[in-house]
Amino acid sequence: MKFRRALVATALLAAASLTATACSSGSSPSSAGSPGSSSEKPTGTLNFVNDKSWDFKAFSTVSQADIGIGLNPTTYADQNAFVAFVKQSFRTNKAPGLFTWHTGGQLEELVKQNLVVETTPLWDEAIKQGEVAPSVRDLYTIDGKQYCTPISVDDWVMYYDKKMFAQYDIKPPTTWDEMMQAAATLRSHGIAPFWSSGGNPWAFVWFQILLAGTDLQLYKDLSTGKASYTDPRVVSVMNTWLDMEQKGYFSDPGSKTQPEEQMKSGKLAMIPFGTWYASTMETAGLKNGTDWGVFTIPAVNPAQGKTPVAIETAPACVAAKSEQKDLGLAYSAWWMTAQAQTAWSKQQGNLPFNPQAKASTETFQQVGQELADTNKYETYLRYYEATPTPILTTALDQFTGFMTNPGDPTKYLQGIQDEAQSYWAKN
Repeated sequence: MKFRRALVATALLAAASLTATACSSGSSPSSAGSPGSSSEKPTGTLNFVNDKSWDFKAFSTVSQADIGIGLNPTTYADQNAFVAFVKQSFRTNKAPGLFTWHTGGQLEELVKQNLVVETTPLWDEAIKQGEVAPSVRDLYTIDGKQYCTPISVDDWVMYYDKKMFAQYDIKPPTTWDEMMQAAATLRSHGIAPFWSSGGNPWAFVWFQILLAGTDLQLYKDLSTGKASYTDPRVVSVMNTWLDMEQKGYFSDPGSKTQPEEQMKSGKLAMIPFGTWYASTMETAGLKNGTDWGVFTIPAVNPAQGKTPVAIETAPACVAAKSEQKDLGLAYSAWWMTAQAQTAWSKQQGNLPFNPQAKASTETFQQVGQELADTNKYETYLRYYEATPTPILTTALDQFTGFMTNPGDPTKYLQGIQDEAQSYWAKN
């Protein structure tokens, strides 16, 4: 797809204009190239602090060629170290020009403290140009304004071992019953049907799949404090999870072996993850279309009508005190364009959120077309972002306990509800 430079120029002007209004009167100019006027486009090298395993150095060559801005990425493998650095740098001129974060309550915390730059004009322009869906903007909206922009917006799907499915004559399931039948077949051959992981950050995965797939409104009510974790309907969902545990449908939740390596060794058949996970599979030597494919995770309760699909988004944010606000905002605007999203999909092998961009693989081209049917699918924000941080922290611990010591779920749910009740009483 040919790059539409006129669109990007407009986006860059919006970024420059936004910088002028968002910066305080005492802020410093960019250390890597500040625009002398609103007609100039900022160029230079942008410091980018992140907690992702993605190859941002390779992507930097694309942006350098397109808009004259390269990335100087600093990647933290340890989540606690990453959060500590970002928060410590916020109140100094060492604040990053761009950094990765989360939407939901974690973003709201930064906004309340005036630590991130507003990006409303960038979103207005992107929506106007049809570069991003309004539903995506909702994930970045706090009190009617937008903050940060997406690197990616990923649907949660089920990755499966194509060779293993063929060996045991299993077709990608389209209903929950078919998926359970496939699990029973795989288990009978000594294979773990589904990946499961305890601890931070993935202990929520099967709670999310089962609850939203059974009663999406109940899932949403939990995230806003309108329902209790000890509600009998939630207990019933946990008992479904327990039944799957007792049937041996999950991998060892305490295993330190990454799921893609478990699949590669023939010990694991299915992995629920966002479409971003494609690059991880490829890095492990598992080839798209040959070794693995994906299918939409069926609803547990088809009576809901539409099939719920969890989505997550990886935001890129600009720190309010950064000396590189101009570069950060310009890069943010560009990353939403069709040119950038097509290039990002080509590098990562994932599904671009920009409808004018093209997915680099046939697998995700098909997935994108399928999930575009809003009469059949309904998206919801994944549990990690939808749940307030204090409740999430407790829930991850309790879900881990439930997975490592399967039994009556009541005590685990009560532990989460105690924290939820305390949190909502104050908020």
